[in-house]
Amino acid sequence: MKFDTLLAGLEDAGDHARRLEELGVDGVFTFEGPHDVFTPLVLAAGATSALELATNVAIAFPRNPVQLAHQAYDLQLLSKGRFTLGLGSQIRAQVEKRYGAEFDRPVARMREMVGALRAIFATWETGERLDFRGEFTSHTLMPPMFNPGPHPFGMPPIALGGLGPQMVRLAAEVADGLLVMPFNTAAHFRQRTLPAIAEGLARAGRSRGDLTVTGEVIVCCGRDEVELETALGAGRWLLSFYASTPAYRPVLEVEGWEHLQPELNSLSKSARWEEMPDMIDDTMLATFAAVGSPKEVAGVIASRFGGLVARVGFYTPYAVAEDTLGELVAALGHADLGVPV
Repeated sequence: MKFDTLLAGLEDAGDHARRLEELGVDGVFTFEGPHDVFTPLVLAAGATSALELATNVAIAFPRNPVQLAHQAYDLQLLSKGRFTLGLGSQIRAQVEKRYGAEFDRPVARMREMVGALRAIFATWETGERLDFRGEFTSHTLMPPMFNPGPHPFGMPPIALGGLGPQMVRLAAEVADGLLVMPFNTAAHFRQRTLPAIAEGLARAGRSRGDLTVTGEVIVCCGRDEVELETALGAGRWLLSFYASTPAYRPVLEVEGWEHLQPELNSLSKSARWEEMPDMIDDTMLATFAAVGSPKEVAGVIASRFGGLVARVGFYTPYAVAEDTLGELVAALGHADLGVPV
């Protein structure tokens, strides 16, 4: 099992990536936050030699497949084959109101996005004529001037972020990897996610080894009370934000907390953000997140994902101390993680 963590910041992304590589982390990822999702990885690629890099995730629908293909190709080149293009759909409100893009039929759109990327990559690799004609996008022109040619490190793998069964099934059917959203629990992962993975693989006649599954988890880790309190506060805030989203209610339903979703949603619409974390009690926090000392967090991760995933992504909504992260990686090295997937 490999372990990934967040690459934070922008100007110091290269230095941060180098330190994380030295700590023994296997990979880093960026997400769509206050900075561009690709730029920090450009800096990280030049500052590291073995660290794997990924977008987790780049929001797909506001972007054009040709644009994404060039960005992915270049990062794969700069990193010498260490890049994964992670794509996600986000939710309707964000795509339509923040990006001003279209969101309807997200699973069909994502399927077509992956198909378009595969077609563009194939044209670059083989020189075959580009002739992709979809419902949402078409690409039929690729003059030599715009064709970078075969990739010396191979075209980058494509992973899809998923939570609901339809997107998880799609990832298992057409993608190289699945990034399981961190707003999940052990019960939801086993009852909803794993069966959807199996269904998607069966549809495509693929085996489990054809899909790299990354189980993501919110980590609230501290070596002392001060560190842990900071982590717990950030974890409650993030969970309350996720739990306010109607699209994520099915995860709450599995645990019997679905009544919280409309209450939190109402608070968010009234901009009463500061009241929302108080609705996440200790039991709920511990059910969703991996909480405690580095050794305790390692135990939670092993219990939730051991033998079930190839990678685990640490989602830390706070500035985790690098010494704490190093202790967590070391503790995981001694944990019983089951047979690798």
